[in-house]
Amino acid sequence: MSEAAEGSRELARIVVIVGLGSNLGDRARYLDAARDQLAGLERSRLVASSPRYETDAVLLPGAAPQPRYLNAAVRLETSLAPHALLDACFAIEARLGRVRRERWSARTIDLDLLVAVEPTGALIRLETPTLTLPHPRLVERDFARRPLLDVAPELAPALRALAARRSGSPRASAKPEAP
Repeated sequence: MSEAAEGSRELARIVVIVGLGSNLGDRARYLDAARDQLAGLERSRLVASSPRYETDAVLLPGAAPQPRYLNAAVRLETSLAPHALLDACFAIEARLGRVRRERWSARTIDLDLLVAVEPTGALIRLETPTLTLPHPRLVERDFARRPLLDVAPELAPALRALAARRSGSPRASAKPEAP
């Protein structure tokens, strides 16, 4: 779906799982503040929050060490289009002091749209210059996958299908994508 088409129609309520991460300052406070701001978004309702997980930072080769992350996920029901929700996430990050410097640098807060699910249960697939759904590295990252499954356990078969497709498994096409 193009950004123009996406913005021109009212979306039915979809489920979106947003990953939250923080490795600077009072990490728990940043996660709580981000969750609270997501819960207050227009045309959206916070349905569930995962426990927090402490994990090592993902580093680019040769990068300096970083503090450990706290990660979590929230489940939203929303009628916002995915790009509008992404913009709202960027605004929340900015309000919480996120400064975008270099890729995978330390941050006060990081909000990622991990998956979006149609009312039918099918994953929304979207690939634009600013947003890819499902998140392109979701199946490789336990720190995102574990909290996602805490708030959306019914998506386990869809995540297995994504992982199989990315690994080139011949059975990938035989696995259902909808829960």
